[in-house]
Amino acid sequence: MATDELGILKALELGEISIQGEFLWGSNYTFAVEVNHNGQKLQGVYKPTQGERPLWDFPRESLARREVAAFLVSEAIGWEFVPPTVYRQDGPIGPGSLQLFIDHDPEYNYFTFTKEDLQRLRPVVLFDILINNADRKGSHIILDDSGKIWLIDHGISFHCDQKLRTVIWNFAGESLPEGLQSNLVNFKTQLQPGRELRLALDRHLAAEEIEALEIRTNELLLSRRFPDPDPRRRPYPWPPV
Repeated sequence: MATDELGILKALELGEISIQGEFLWGSNYTFAVEVNHNGQKLQGVYKPTQGERPLWDFPRESLARREVAAFLVSEAIGWEFVPPTVYRQDGPIGPGSLQLFIDHDPEYNYFTFTKEDLQRLRPVVLFDILINNADRKGSHIILDDSGKIWLIDHGISFHCDQKLRTVIWNFAGESLPEGLQSNLVNFKTQLQPGRELRLALDRHLAAEEIEALEIRTNELLLSRRFPDPDPRRRPYPWPPV
């Protein structure tokens, strides 16, 4: 982890949070905030657990912790797709996730990407399979001013049952590139009991959810292919953007 990211994480973990506004397009309460730590000011996204709309298939007040787990997986596998994210017990509206806000053009997303940018999404697809992302909308894939890919909104991920719903099926049936296979091998090692990643995930996910993550990792290493959509269930999110 780079030094500047460590500084951002420390600011998110310890900084004073002040609410600046609310994002109104989502199903759950989500707030734009400013985080101030030792004179450093960051823009963030705060999702309090008590603002989560109950879902029939996910445990209550667990979505914010899944946001943090997605960040931990992204960091461990080396892709650094998810903006720095922490869990704050002392949020202004109670416990919840706090994530660095990434400035971006909201009109430029999966559905408007160039062909070149679409070809960069193979590791994104693999990431969503690993975390069992049930809601990969086109607007959840963003690019910052430097062209770096960022992924947001992972609250309904890590379910034990197959829940993958994504707009990105561009690579279905393709073989996994060797570089991505190597990423998976290294990631599998980090999931072993006692490793730093495993200990961190234990704080945010149930034991059976971590076990399911291990199973999905092993299945990908065995198949070495991007899966096809499951014809027995809806493989796309709604709405797709």
